Amino acid sequence: MFTSRRTGLMAAACVASLIGALAATPVSAETLADAIALAYESNPTLQAQRATQRALDESVVQARAGWRPTLSVSGQTLWSQSRSPGVSSAGVDTNGDGIPDSGVVNATTEGSTNTATLTLAQPIWTGGRVGAAVSAAEADILAGRESLRRVEAQVLASVIQAYVDVRRDQQALAIRQENVKVLQRQLEESNARFEVGEITRTDVAQSEARLAAAQAQLRSAQAQLAVSRASYAAVVGQNPGELAPEPSLAGLLPADVDVAFDVAEQNNPQIRAAEYAAQASRARVTAAKAERMPSVSIGGTLGWTGLAEPFEPSDYQRNLTGRATLTVPLFTGGLTNSRVRAQIERNNADRIGIESARRSVLQSVTQSWNELLAARANIGSSQEQVRAATIAAEGTRQEQQVGLRTTIDVLNAEQELRSAQLSQVNAVRDEYVAAASVLFSMGRLEAQNLTPTLAVYDPKTNFKKLRITWGWVPWEEPIGVVDSVFVPKTDEKPREPTVTIDAPPPAPAATPEQ
Repeated sequence: MFTSRRTGLMAAACVASLIGALAATPVSAETLADAIALAYESNPTLQAQRATQRALDESVVQARAGWRPTLSVSGQTLWSQSRSPGVSSAGVDTNGDGIPDSGVVNATTEGSTNTATLTLAQPIWTGGRVGAAVSAAEADILAGRESLRRVEAQVLASVIQAYVDVRRDQQALAIRQENVKVLQRQLEESNARFEVGEITRTDVAQSEARLAAAQAQLRSAQAQLAVSRASYAAVVGQNPGELAPEPSLAGLLPADVDVAFDVAEQNNPQIRAAEYAAQASRARVTAAKAERMPSVSIGGTLGWTGLAEPFEPSDYQRNLTGRATLTVPLFTGGLTNSRVRAQIERNNADRIGIESARRSVLQSVTQSWNELLAARANIGSSQEQVRAATIAAEGTRQEQQVGLRTTIDVLNAEQELRSAQLSQVNAVRDEYVAAASVLFSMGRLEAQNLTPTLAVYDPKTNFKKLRITWGWVPWEEPIGVVDSVFVPKTDEKPREPTVTIDAPPPAPAATPEQ
């Protein structure tokens, strides 16, 4: 018992010291930048897209392998047995018993042979086949980087929405809690006035009904906050703590919608990915046409042949062969022409896809911009509504005390005030989400813009590592230059310079107009 009591006292002392240490440590609120940084490093959707992009980087290595030599070795052991029937053995002592044999026996011959061959092949000119494949792979990689940018923007948009949703629901819960407290006091006051005969039982019932409704709304607000917290944890990677107010996005937003359109056409990853997809399919048209061209390669074989048993290396025969091969396609039954026509139509579809992506993006910009305008207007209206409802509620309570207002008037005034406060909270949330949506459509919703101090992931780093890797040979470069003379080059389009969240707006701050 003494030991158990001592253990309990020690545990209590440890807990007390821990509580004291936590109380002495200042608690810092979690910021939006913290949430973005954590999601940027740990979000599984973003991590998977980065892995997909690294896998796509390998396509250039695989395409360039067509300019590199191939070396293979093969070995073979051949055992054979030959039997010849009907051979006469008369007068021959075949079994060593001193008595000549008689009759006919089968003659059997056995042998084994080893063969080893070393084969080297080096393409010299592929008619542009490999060059076109490399160009298409490079365009695919650029399109993949834009897809990575888009996934990153989607994740950041989810983080921002989850962050402001939690803050909105926390504020809504506080409003609901305050509403319950006010209505509880109103019910207590109604009961007291009913006891002295100032009001009727109907007034008390009205207060009870409003309190019950407020308690139900409070439970709904608690549930909604739990849902928003779960969404936050899913996208960020941890449960939200005390969230600081979100920073202003004014430094990233344009002054008018025309600027937003211009930036989106240059910077939106959906449009840029469509443009790179068209470049890739254009290169594949060239690759299909290159199937009509001749190709040149050189190679050689080195082989050894000899008996497996008995094994005598000095008796092995060595064969060395060198060759230069020119291959000219003459007739393929229409297969090559069909492939060319198919690739041309795929390129046409990709070029049309650029316009489709552009229209979709411009529609998104227009929609997000108008939602932003509406949210900003709602903020102003809700602020005026809260101000007026606060004055009205206070005045109604005072007028009730002198008999000019009834209980239902006070309850209605309180309800209007809480509705105005909730509308204001929702308007602030909607304005921030709409601003993030505008940035998403413009292609500015990136980690380097929102959190300038964050070490951003650069997909070019992995690609540069693969430029010279295992299998690279020095003569690959001149062969590639010659083979790619008539191949369209991949054109990496410039992007908008980085605009950080702390930067001043591109134009004088003003309320945007449609």
